Order: sequence, then structure tokens, then C-alpha cells
Amino acid sequence: MTDTPISEMSFEAAMRELEKVVGQLERGDVALEDSISLYERGAELKKRCEAKLKEAEEKVAAITLDGDGQPTGTTPVDGQ
Repeated sequence: MTDTPISEMSFEAAMRELEKVVGQLERGDVALEDSISLYERGAELKKRCEAKLKEAEEKVAAITLDGDGQPTGTTPVDGQ
């Protein structure tokens, strides 16, 4: 497990760690208390991955097209 706070992880880092957590839980060789902690961490990692995917979707949706359908730039998603 990494020392990086989940809130600062990239999508890829959070996904890698989530895969490790799932692997540990699937093996079933973890004590009950540790399993609960792993499950909670996994839930937070999943939430981070979902948030990063949503950010990416919003960025893609914000790409503006010219009259010929060619990308010309982006527009702020949040109106900034």
C-alpha cells in the first residue's frame, strides 16, 4: 500500500491499489479486522476512481468543434 493520500492519487495509482486490495480480499487469508479495513480502503479507492473518470468525461464533453466537426479547443466545464 502506498503512503499517498487517496485524495491525491491519480486514476492509475488508485486503480492499481484497488486491484491489490481486491486481490487480498479474494484470497481470504486476511484477518477479519484487516478485511474490514481493506474493504473500507477499497471503497474509498473506488470512489476516487469514479471521481477521476467523471472529471475525464467532463473534459471530453467540453471539447468544442468547429463548423467542420474538427476539435478547436475546450470550454470550461464549470463556467470559469
